[in-house]
Amino acid sequence: MITIALPDQQIFDRLAPQLPDVNVIVWGPADGAPPVHVDLALLGYLGAAGGLRSFEGMDVAALQSQSLGFDGIEDRLPAGITYCNAVGVHEASTAELAVGMIISEQRGFAEHFANQQTGTWNQHEQAGVAGKTVVILGAGGVGNQIADKLAPFDANVVRVARTNRSDARGAVQSMDALPALLAKADIVAIAVPLSESTTGLVNAAFLQAMKPGALLVNVSRGKIVDTDALVAAASAGHVRAALDVTEPEPLPSDHPLWSTRGVSITPHIGGATSAMHPRVDALMREQARRLVAGEPLAHVVVEGR
Repeated sequence: MITIALPDQQIFDRLAPQLPDVNVIVWGPADGAPPVHVDLALLGYLGAAGGLRSFEGMDVAALQSQSLGFDGIEDRLPAGITYCNAVGVHEASTAELAVGMIISEQRGFAEHFANQQTGTWNQHEQAGVAGKTVVILGAGGVGNQIADKLAPFDANVVRVARTNRSDARGAVQSMDALPALLAKADIVAIAVPLSESTTGLVNAAFLQAMKPGALLVNVSRGKIVDTDALVAAASAGHVRAALDVTEPEPLPSDHPLWSTRGVSITPHIGGATSAMHPRVDALMREQARRLVAGEPLAHVVVEGR
């Protein structure tokens, strides 16, 4: 019988009744060697990818992450183990946060909340979202969800990816068009995976090319943005920023980014909503079905050899 290992009793109580055709156990590498061969182990959520080396020598065929990102996984994953990421679990919630950040910054929520503490009634015009140009860097799951969620707000949404193409949502501009788009964009949202080509993509030249006063939103990976360059550009008043991810991360309490003018920060919570649980359940049901049927696992990032 196929065996699936779950990382804690709470997840077991929720998921085991949904997986009647497999042997479901509560197990993790901290418990020592698994009692049986494990066909698929579900990782914990926050911080779990950092402990991949603890699976070295364990009788485990594959790992299912609860996270979408997979940068650096090959360097930490023991040989012979397959790794799958959580496609379909966090895209909606991450896009929800990105749009929430955009609305908050464009409508001046932080200023209004501060005024509430002092009983200050200060009415004045805010930038808003309607009629503004939003450039979304990335036309994958998160980028497309941001575009979908912005549609009712009457913004001019432009998606940018590596190549120029069209899909069901319309046109996708290539990276070649980015410099001209940055000069016109009121908001730039980063929704690309971290890779060699995207590391440091948002550098001093990128920020300088942005329209004065424009908003940068990053819900992807902190290393995509050059932190020192952002601190300089925001301190000078050239750009604003709303960040769910930073470099370094966690951000030290004395880091200048915390107090940089025009920068708001959330602690990498893009996918951390209750919406993830039924989506994780659906993903595990599908992976279990595939294992029982002898089919390849879905969303394989690294194939074990």
